[in-house]
Amino acid sequence: MTSFASRWRAAALAGLLALCGAGPALSAPADVALLQSYIGEWRGRGVLIGANTETVVCRMSLTQGNQQKVNYNGRCTLAGTQLSVAGTMAYVEASRRFEAAMSSNATFTGIAVGQKRGNGLIFNLRERDKDEEGKDLNISAQISLNDDAINVVFEVVYVESGDSLRAEVPFSR
Repeated sequence: MTSFASRWRAAALAGLLALCGAGPALSAPADVALLQSYIGEWRGRGVLIGANTETVVCRMSLTQGNQQKVNYNGRCTLAGTQLSVAGTMAYVEASRRFEAAMSSNATFTGIAVGQKRGNGLIFNLRERDKDEEGKDLNISAQISLNDDAINVVFEVVYVESGDSLRAEVPFSR
């Protein structure tokens, strides 16, 4: 169970920071402006719920990137473990959607598809990964950018046993 817990923590922290994007970004000015409205410094504090409940503390920075993209760098701390994530997010005109892709120091990678909802964006990520012992994990994350706030909900389920971890972290400037 220790291997699952450490892998889970790394995956959970990676999911908390899954705000990044891919592809060329030639888009309507309103789509670019929506993404750029989240440029700035963000801080979050939330909880990771599993066998135990633990506090999660996160920081992230969104900056102007090339070709109408927004770059992202973030870090979360949980029980003395740190995870770093970096990437970009963009509106991809060719696919007519927002996309966020990330890479992390915990080998977790993924691409989330974003949709406009009201005045904000919601990115959804669903991936399947394996723990250090080769056992399957289902990973899902929802990242909401709305009303000058970012909220992240992240869940990992260990397929064989059904054990799960869920993290919820609200971010503000």
